[in-house]
Amino acid sequence: MVTDITNTATKICPVDYAFQRVGGKYKARILWNIHENKVLRYGELKRIIYGVTTKMLTQTLRELESDQLISRQVYVEVPPKVEYTLTETGLSIIPFIGHLRAWGELQMN
Repeated sequence: MVTDITNTATKICPVDYAFQRVGGKYKARILWNIHENKVLRYGELKRIIYGVTTKMLTQTLRELESDQLISRQVYVEVPPKVEYTLTETGLSIIPFIGHLRAWGELQMN
C-alpha cells in the first residue's frame, strides 16, 4: 500500500517509494505470474505462489489493487469468479522484474 507522502515532514526516496509498491516476499512474484498468464484467478495464484498463506495472498492482492498495479474483475455467478490482470502501471514495472529475474538466474548458476 502506498504511503501518503504529502503530509510528511521528510521527503521519501524514489527507491523507497518503488519498493513500498512492489517490495516484499510476494508482490513481484504475483505481478510476474499475472504477466506470464495474462489473467489469473485467486485459486490459480494460490497454487502458483509457493508458500503463500490465504491471508497473505488476500492482503497482498488488496495492496496491489490499492496501488493500481493490478485490476480485480468480479463476475456475479455461482461459484463466485474473480480474475486479476495487470494495469498499465503494473505492466510498466514488468521489465524491471524481468531484470531482477535474469540477475537471480545468473546468481543461482
